[in-house]
Amino acid sequence: MGHEKEQETAGDELRRPEPPALPWTVRLQLFALVTAVDLVQRGDGTVNRFLFSLADRQSAAAARPDAHGVRSGDVTVDAARGLWARVFSPASSGAVESPPLPVVVYFHGGGFALLTAASSQYDALCRRLCRELRAVVVSVNYRLAPEHRYPAAYDDGMDVLRHLGTVGLPADVAAAVPVDLTRCFLVGDSAGGNIAHHVAHRWAAATTSSSRRVRLAGVVLLQPFFGGEERTEAELRLDGVGPVVSMARADWCWRAFLPEGADRDHPAAHVTGESAELAEAFPPAMVVVGGYDTLQDWQRRYAGMLRRKGKAVQVVEYPAAIHSFYVFPELADSGELIKEMKAFMERNAPPKYC
Repeated sequence: MGHEKEQETAGDELRRPEPPALPWTVRLQLFALVTAVDLVQRGDGTVNRFLFSLADRQSAAAARPDAHGVRSGDVTVDAARGLWARVFSPASSGAVESPPLPVVVYFHGGGFALLTAASSQYDALCRRLCRELRAVVVSVNYRLAPEHRYPAAYDDGMDVLRHLGTVGLPADVAAAVPVDLTRCFLVGDSAGGNIAHHVAHRWAAATTSSSRRVRLAGVVLLQPFFGGEERTEAELRLDGVGPVVSMARADWCWRAFLPEGADRDHPAAHVTGESAELAEAFPPAMVVVGGYDTLQDWQRRYAGMLRRKGKAVQVVEYPAAIHSFYVFPELADSGELIKEMKAFMERNAPPKYC
């Protein structure tokens, strides 16, 4: 029955929407991105890293504040495995007795296999989040698949949180702005949203001294990358219509990330069922869904799973949004999203800040 329903849905061409209306600048950037992705994803499951490096423009950390007063610096967490993070902070708090700033730990997208914390689009996005959310942003440069499969990215996220709990933020950041690690928010987009969920679950279940010092006040998942063996209605309807994420690209990413031989019903991908594990102390969540994102059904199911388990969850939908809309400041929805994120963070501040 499930196979028949899939075939009927796939053949229902009348339900397929017209491609989204986008500025030519966005269309050009999307074309360059998907072309690069399709060229470097090899059929044997490996990545042509050299070729992708030609398309992936990198931004260096800058200790000198930019025009908006945001500076950045790279912090080594584990040199042996190349784990580091880029920290974005205001040059100063702007007031003599301003309240401590929250910390946003960010996990970038890229299908677990591509992009870095230094990729220009993520450097720019994290600068914007630092500026507009009034937060210190720690962007995690986790290890990439297929060289480092599950659970490497989750382990890296946990180790960055442990580093914050034991070592803290860089001395120059701590000296310039007051920071409160009990207001720590995990934020991730696409594959980074998947990582943020799993790290939040692990951290909420932890009982170490580091976990007590770093308190997760909330988790924000921007079009998180979840999945399963089933083909959902949105995957079939939007495949080839919604840019960036096609079923073929998503399947390649899962094969690169999941353990050898695992299918998409592996717990790392399929987190929406009744058997999904969730720590009792899992923090309040905000899930962002785009109307042109092939992954939207999985994201709504994820929110439903959180509700069934008694967790606080807010779903924010942008009907005209494509996957990765948040990295394009020229799209109006990206500005609306940051307003929603700021409101979510304010609502989930500890009582002393309310």
